[in-house]
Amino acid sequence: MYRAPVSDLRFVLELLLDAAQLARLPRFADFSLETAVAVLEEADRFGSAVLAPLNAAGDRQGAAWSETGVTMPAGFRDAYRQYVEGGWPQLGIEAEQGGQGAPQLLVGAVEEIWCGANVALMLCPLLSRGAIEALLLVGSPELQKVFLPKMLSGEWSGTMNLTESQAGSDLAAIRMRAAPAGDHYLISGQKIFISFGEHDMTENIVHLVLARIEGAPGGVKGLSLFLVPKFIPDAQGAPGARNDLRCVSIEHKLGIRASPTCVLAYGDSGGSVGYLVGEPNRGLECMFIMMNAARLAMAFQGIGLADHALQQASAWARNRVQGRPVGQQGAAAMSIIHHPDVRRLLLTMRAGVEAMRALALYAALQFDLARALPDSEMRRAALLRGELLIPIVKGWCTEYGFELVSHGLQVHGGMGYIEETGIAQTLRDARIATIYEGTTAIQANDLLGRKLGRDDGAVIRALLEDVDAELRDYRAEGDSAALPAILAGAREALSGLKAATASLLPQLRSAPAAAYGVGVPYLRLCGVVLGGWLMTRAAHMAAARLGAAGDDQAFMRAKLQSARCYAAQVLPQALALSRTVRTGGGAIAEADVDLI
Repeated sequence: MYRAPVSDLRFVLELLLDAAQLARLPRFADFSLETAVAVLEEADRFGSAVLAPLNAAGDRQGAAWSETGVTMPAGFRDAYRQYVEGGWPQLGIEAEQGGQGAPQLLVGAVEEIWCGANVALMLCPLLSRGAIEALLLVGSPELQKVFLPKMLSGEWSGTMNLTESQAGSDLAAIRMRAAPAGDHYLISGQKIFISFGEHDMTENIVHLVLARIEGAPGGVKGLSLFLVPKFIPDAQGAPGARNDLRCVSIEHKLGIRASPTCVLAYGDSGGSVGYLVGEPNRGLECMFIMMNAARLAMAFQGIGLADHALQQASAWARNRVQGRPVGQQGAAAMSIIHHPDVRRLLLTMRAGVEAMRALALYAALQFDLARALPDSEMRRAALLRGELLIPIVKGWCTEYGFELVSHGLQVHGGMGYIEETGIAQTLRDARIATIYEGTTAIQANDLLGRKLGRDDGAVIRALLEDVDAELRDYRAEGDSAALPAILAGAREALSGLKAATASLLPQLRSAPAAAYGVGVPYLRLCGVVLGGWLMTRAAHMAAARLGAAGDDQAFMRAKLQSARCYAAQVLPQALALSRTVRTGGGAIAEADVDLI
């Protein structure tokens, strides 16, 4: 049974990232570590007692489509009701909007817990949060007054509608049309791959839809964003007449089968009533508000599922008795956790999960600092660093997360391929995270084109200099015999990332096709090295607390063990990735596509 990794989340918040610094800022004056711990423990209770028991059953039953709508699996509506009644939708909403004002650092930790417990169900409120944020930032006062109260409470859910059948990731090819009709627009066209575009857990669904106003320019510069409700609110704000939109079908998917992925048709009978959000022809800017929130949430999804797989694999390895491990005396068989390669798989999983968790929460912290620091330049620097990290954590935590889930299946051996053990579902559920909200290549393109390209790498160089300065401050010797090797591995990997960055930046200008040909390896290199930096910090903190009264000594030893494994088993990948980035672009850019 899944249980939240509360101890490690507390370590990251309390020690690794010093979340108490937020409480010293006026914006988060009501935040405290004691409150954060209480929230994590309650999220664990809700995740383990309510969400996790529905996970396998929801996968088996799946969401069901009919001409009248989509029915969620048994128990999902009640679980969502408990989520709403518990006040969870307001956790990260500002106090002036009726929320609890928790920092994104804590919101991200909670999202990881619930994605680990039941990702299919929790995709609904995760998407709603992005829609809420977009309305808060660019929605008109009239739209905010009508739609936000019910969305903030969780009574109404939200979606984002980008993709069309002829326009996957190429948003410039969007054909959805919007015709002016007085104080609103009539929306017509079809969208695909709309998560929770139709379901029966909320009384209304608010769709944020990219469309092109008649006469608008071609390409992405002609796209506008519209709010299109399933039911048009009446004068009292209650769901009124059914809008002219319908769910044509839901996809039959590899994983997250309890999450309905919908084909939505708008305007079959004349046009769906939609309301402009933000300014005309600036819809993509508005949509990126939702996209960034969703991409960070996807990072936590990858981590949560990897941690779930770690729990499944660890339990299996401790109970599965088979064979006598190498180096063990006697004839008795032992549990497979004693076999060297099973230990390698489990340790690699644990180390990888801890590194990804630390980096994703570090990224979330940057957005909190960007909102709360008193100095405007410091706020801007934090925002730019957070934006730089978004594609890295989304791409790395989902790709590496899936790889670690695959390790978990491998620990199970042949039984992992059998649905009854549960790990097969975790693998299927994890696969989509590398694809939606932008594939890993799209994240890499964003990292190179929008983040490195906009300032010629100034933000990433500043981050790497900060990392370098911190690593130089650590002693080569220390409170544990493991520290020198951990520190040496982190420094060597950082040197490789610096060299790759220095090589890539001029290539972006002189040979962009070659640079983009190594974009994904560069993104992974960033994740591996930055994860290693934070694992090195964690190792030094754990070593300093060995023998200290009041600290969990077993936890600190385990943290050192994870950091040692990461330095020995994962960080060496940085050397190969750095070489790929520095020398491998031409092999891609100059390839003859007819020979592929």
